[in-house]
Amino acid sequence: MKRLGLVLGLLASPAWAQLGESARPQLPPVPSLRERAATIDASLKERLDTVIPAIMRERGVDMWVLVARENFEEPVVATMLDSEAFSARRRTILVFHDPGEGRPVERLTVSRYGLGGLFAPAWDPATQPDQWKALADIIAARAPKRIAINSSAASAYADGMTLSAWEEMNAALPPELRTRVVRDGTLAIRWLESRTPRELADYPRIVGTAQAIIAEGFSNKAIQPGKTTSADLVWWYRERIAGLKLETWFQPSVGIQRQGAKGMLEGDTVIRPGDLLWVDFGIVTERLATDTQHLAYVLKTGETEAPAGLRAGLAAANRLQDITMAAFRAGDSGNAILARARAAAIAQGITPSIYSHPVGFHGHAAGSAIGFWDNQGPDPRGEGPVRAGTTWSIELMAKAAVPEWGGQVVEFRQEEDAVFDGRQVRWLNGRQTGFYLVR
Repeated sequence: MKRLGLVLGLLASPAWAQLGESARPQLPPVPSLRERAATIDASLKERLDTVIPAIMRERGVDMWVLVARENFEEPVVATMLDSEAFSARRRTILVFHDPGEGRPVERLTVSRYGLGGLFAPAWDPATQPDQWKALADIIAARAPKRIAINSSAASAYADGMTLSAWEEMNAALPPELRTRVVRDGTLAIRWLESRTPRELADYPRIVGTAQAIIAEGFSNKAIQPGKTTSADLVWWYRERIAGLKLETWFQPSVGIQRQGAKGMLEGDTVIRPGDLLWVDFGIVTERLATDTQHLAYVLKTGETEAPAGLRAGLAAANRLQDITMAAFRAGDSGNAILARARAAAIAQGITPSIYSHPVGFHGHAAGSAIGFWDNQGPDPRGEGPVRAGTTWSIELMAKAAVPEWGGQVVEFRQEEDAVFDGRQVRWLNGRQTGFYLVR
């Protein structure tokens, strides 16, 4: 916990405020594939050593059984494979057993292949050809009181045990052990949403990489006003990500808001001076995802900054970010945080739309949601508790009338990644407070 507190204390907003060409964030060094693999394996070991015992004891579970098949990995197993294992092999069964009395949690793999030395091989097919019988023998030898499996109607992340796998496992267990199996929808969520000190130390660089790529795209390096289209810029981003040997977890979106035009213009629309540009963008590296939305303004001849009305709209979105972050309370539901933030924003004269979500192994990650763009009220997906040590995409939108555009209502969409330490939410690598300017 001391190390986690130190890492959280080092997280601070960088100097860049994105006010123009000189303030653009610079691309951090991008590790080689070999360096990234070492990071993945070191991080995974830290997670297995620390997160697994904590969440199993938190849930009162002394055994956790996970089952996956090659090219059909369940969400949790996919994050437990070492850096050189790109998928499960044949059928991969992982077993965690807590023997109690402060002893280390056993990590076993009931499969033909080892997993980077992080799990002890526990099945010899030459001795016991039946993999399910081998699993049953392992369970019987340890006689756990509660055997958790991943099964949940509420969350895909916690619903990894397929019907066929359960039927075969159940058939192999003796009757007295079958009654000890519990469907647990929380262990998987806790594993996926919990961030370790090492991950929090790496995350700012990863977020900074995404921010720097956005900044490159929102410049004359990628945009020639009067010629470049929204679609051109989308594919420029895709090519840039691929060139850095990074992954993208969704197709970037680039939209244009324009004086006198209704809604968001996309596709083959040509970017022009006076346009307000928006991007929704996410990368994955070292198994951590980012999710970011930023804005840029295309200067007209003679302009040196965006019109005051647009700048005021971005400032309103920044205030909405502050309000949303201040509404976090450890243990509260996402729905409760949403209601608190909306009430505070409306009281300040802001028209809010809040749809924030966890980020981590997935861009839209495991954990309770805080609103949806199409539902600003209570939602079953927001009923879960918000916990300390989790990372978030603070995603939202403020609407504002822009005087320079004849009172046209403009959407100011913002999304930045942050960490919640249980007391406050802090940006992982700063936020946008001024437009990128395209000349």
